[in-house]
Amino acid sequence: MLMVNNYDKDVYNGDIGFIERIDTQEHEIAISFDGKSVVYSFDELDELSIAYAVTIHKSQGSEYPAVIIPISTQHFPMLQKNLLYTAITRGKRFVFLVGQKKAVAIAVKNDKENWRYSRLRELLQASDLV
Repeated sequence: MLMVNNYDKDVYNGDIGFIERIDTQEHEIAISFDGKSVVYSFDELDELSIAYAVTIHKSQGSEYPAVIIPISTQHFPMLQKNLLYTAITRGKRFVFLVGQKKAVAIAVKNDKENWRYSRLRELLQASDLV
């Protein structure tokens, strides 16, 4: 998964690709993003991350053939209706919820959005309260 926009290579944050080849002689790796081969030098690998599991946040705007969503009461702050909705709507064909029914019930009933500090500050500044 791409972690940053790279306009020169025409690939963007959140794009997911598949490794085509690794060339240890040339110190580069070729990755296929939707059939388009993009070459990265080993020095650029910090722009990439493995994507066998991604967060709901990172998956926004993407779809996948199958999605497995672990859901547990142990992660109580994350049990929000909007997050569960986003997670479920990432799956094209299959969505599997693995965990506790109680956690799903809590998430469905919780329609309160937790604002990040940066968003709160932005709203306060727009209202001239800061």
